Amino acid sequence: MTDAPAKPPRGWVTLYVVAFVLMLVAGLLIAVAGRSFLSSTTPLLVSAVLSGVAIVLAVVSVVLPRRK
Repeated sequence: MTDAPAKPPRGWVTLYVVAFVLMLVAGLLIAVAGRSFLSSTTPLLVSAVLSGVAIVLAVVSVVLPRRK
């Protein structure tokens, strides 16, 4: 049995952490919007944008290979 070539390590932890923090901020904005009984839709829109950016960053953090 031959050894397969080693794959380069994948994933960027820092990008994943940034994505996680963005999701926390998005959740906080949802709570603020709910607490003020949706008097303004701005927190909802910002929360949606932050959630989308966080999802993209999380996927990118897993797909991109790490630097050596």
